[in-house]
Amino acid sequence: MCGIFGIYNHLEASNHVYLGLYALQHRGQESAGIVSSDQKRLYHYRQMGLVSEIFSRDILKRLPGNSAIGHVRYSTTGSSELKNAQPFMVDYARGMMAIAHNGNLTNASLIRSELESKGSIFQSSMDTEVIVHLIARSKQKTFLERVIEALRQTEGAYSLLFLTETEMVAARDPLGFRPLVLGSLKDSPVVASESCAFDLIGATFIREIEPGEILLINGNGIKSFKPFPRKQPHQCIFEFIYFARPDSFLFNHNVYEIRKSFGVQLSEESPVRADMVVPIPDSGFPATLGYAARSRLPLELGLIRNHYVGRTFIEPEQRIRHFGVKIKLNPVKELLSGKKVAIVDDSIVRATTSRKIVKMLRHAGAKEVHVRISSPPIIDPCYFGIDTPKKSELIASAHPIEVIRQFIHATSLNYLSLEGLKKCVRGEEENFCYACFTGEYPYRFTAEY
Repeated sequence: MCGIFGIYNHLEASNHVYLGLYALQHRGQESAGIVSSDQKRLYHYRQMGLVSEIFSRDILKRLPGNSAIGHVRYSTTGSSELKNAQPFMVDYARGMMAIAHNGNLTNASLIRSELESKGSIFQSSMDTEVIVHLIARSKQKTFLERVIEALRQTEGAYSLLFLTETEMVAARDPLGFRPLVLGSLKDSPVVASESCAFDLIGATFIREIEPGEILLINGNGIKSFKPFPRKQPHQCIFEFIYFARPDSFLFNHNVYEIRKSFGVQLSEESPVRADMVVPIPDSGFPATLGYAARSRLPLELGLIRNHYVGRTFIEPEQRIRHFGVKIKLNPVKELLSGKKVAIVDDSIVRATTSRKIVKMLRHAGAKEVHVRISSPPIIDPCYFGIDTPKKSELIASAHPIEVIRQFIHATSLNYLSLEGLKKCVRGEEENFCYACFTGEYPYRFTAEY
């Protein structure tokens, strides 16, 4: 759950990466960084916080050159501190390189232990640094060959951008867990986690980088390589459910339309007698539109989101009940009072937030609160780049739906079925990973997992 962005051969490379990261801010809010190249050396700046807080005009002027890559981080492997912020940049025997990574390597701890036993010294707790060491130790002649040799030794999820003094390399793992797309800003190649980043800078979407594909981008143009054995893709279905921005195009679909179809299917499976359908802002909006349209029920904005909530806030000394939820969402009491309300959200993880929202609606006067979830119950954690809790913290892993309904104090609770979810991507259902709903992982894990 990170965002990466890169551009090659553009006079305002760092400025465009800044804008690209701004468009990808939803993929990570903990830290951000940019590395640029002037064909002679690399320059870097990374810091904790939001893109708009970190980069000023003066900072961007310290990132010269016509090529750059950037990263916004949401920590899944490695703690949230500056030493783990990306892109990583190193100066090694063959020159300089930088790397930006979205995903998790499931065999990183094994590789790290082996490298440390041979004398390697790590500067961070990130799995990404394993790739850096593997490249640095490689005896292959070209940078591309060293990247390929390193990636052959890894397992798990990665969408990667590399930058050297003269080249940019983009890579996506053979199962294609995380998205990665290719675009063009006039004659300058652009790579990003999502296509919405292209729209902000006026770049043209070309295509998705395929699972197992590596692109070499340099002064000779773009060359595509597919050095790994072909495998059945396992693209993350949760990109459609929650992570990606609705205006992005990825995995061959418009995210907004897919989310809307989830709501339509959910309505067919779990209709409700209610006075209105209310979305949980903002991720629940598209599915709610589909649910309301199919149900022929009015859609009302019964919960208003405060869009100016920062990453931290000062709570009152005398603690207000459910303060964290109340500062983000506020019910419209006059609209809800005495009404039967159906709310639609994208998922339930621990169920604590759902419980607080239902209580808030009841306190506002709602007569009934029916909860509809546009994804199946999450019963297992993800090890491929999503910060889901341990299995013991996932409420659906150990409790039936009726118990969850009672816990959140809902009048009724229904989830979208797994079959219904697959129906919305009919014809491509085998291309997605559903491990968080089934516990069936495409990789066997080390003891750490």
